[in-house]
Amino acid sequence: MNTIIRNPLILPVYIPTFLIRLGSGLLIPILPLYAKSFDISYGVVGLVLAADGLGHLIGDLPAAVVLNRIGRKMAMLLGVLTVALCGVGLFIAPSILAVFLLRFVGGIGGALWDISRYAYLADTTATHQRGRALSVFGGISRVGTFAGPAIGGYIASLTSVKGPFLAYGGIVLMAAVIAAIAVEASGKRLAPPQRGHLRHIADIFRAHSRDLLTAGTGQLFAQTIRSGRYAIIPLYGAEVLGLGYEHVGLILSISGAIDMAMFYPAGVIMDRLGRKFSYVPSFALQAIGMALIPATQVFAPYLNMVPLLPLDLISGEFIALLLAASLIGFGNGLSSGGMMTLGADLAPRDGLSAFLGLWRLIGDGGRLSGPVCVGYIADLLGLSPAALAIAGIGLSAAGIFLFFVPETLKK
Repeated sequence: MNTIIRNPLILPVYIPTFLIRLGSGLLIPILPLYAKSFDISYGVVGLVLAADGLGHLIGDLPAAVVLNRIGRKMAMLLGVLTVALCGVGLFIAPSILAVFLLRFVGGIGGALWDISRYAYLADTTATHQRGRALSVFGGISRVGTFAGPAIGGYIASLTSVKGPFLAYGGIVLMAAVIAAIAVEASGKRLAPPQRGHLRHIADIFRAHSRDLLTAGTGQLFAQTIRSGRYAIIPLYGAEVLGLGYEHVGLILSISGAIDMAMFYPAGVIMDRLGRKFSYVPSFALQAIGMALIPATQVFAPYLNMVPLLPLDLISGEFIALLLAASLIGFGNGLSSGGMMTLGADLAPRDGLSAFLGLWRLIGDGGRLSGPVCVGYIADLLGLSPAALAIAGIGLSAAGIFLFFVPETLKK
């Protein structure tokens, strides 16, 4: 126990990460339905869901600059405090515009938190252990995502659709308090570049443009399907299949549990067989699962005919969507920590924070584009074509990683 407590990552990084992801998980089944309750279009719902990703996108490069100026300790603390305060504000937000703005500012704080902890992990792990180290880190995040949706759906069913926002704010505020107490052990301040931060970032981009354009495009598509599932599954489950908050939350938690269970095998695969053996099948399977979501309407009536199915508790619609979501969770778990590992492999040691800022900028573009694509395609064509479009993007990610990105594991 004393060894665990002395670990410099447990309190300043791992526990706050778990709590932040647990709090975010509460909102996964709720936020799309809460936004839709304002009688807005799917496109606007997508924008609300994307606000956090937009904040990350805008905050990534400034976060790299701030990280170099104030050091990892202060950057991590500032980031998590911003996320906590915006989380508390969500409960008292008077309008959907306020919800959007709070999530946007929280995304900026999240970018600062993410880049500072990511730089520390990338800088302190050896290449031959990096896949396992970062997949375990990704697994910690997935534990929170696994538990959160079922809890959030249950809270909403007992109180109201706005109830999980208060729980979210309290949980993330707890993470901020823990980080404030323990962040002294979070690492040293980075030396600033000689020729200015923006010039340094531009130099890193020019020197590594090929990696950032090829692997970066794969990551863009990969993060699009990852974020798109959190829009498609709740909306399709509630609006098309007629499932309640608690059922949607339970589906997402079971999918998250399968996802979480794969984090260590994913790290072993990356470190022993190669990075591609992890993330190529990962995004191909996610694409298949996403493409199966529109088929749930076809299979649900047959599942309802199963005589042993307790229809008062679990319907055929629930089982059908659960199967598709579980395949997506399994596929996503195969690449647990995969994009962080690939970025850390490609990053130069003399420009670590700048490269990782650019790498996260690209990934957060996918995090932003997923719900936006779902929203606007759903407005034009419906939720089923939106799911198929996101599936096509996921399949494209698998193809790019297979054919255009070299294997980065050096044996």
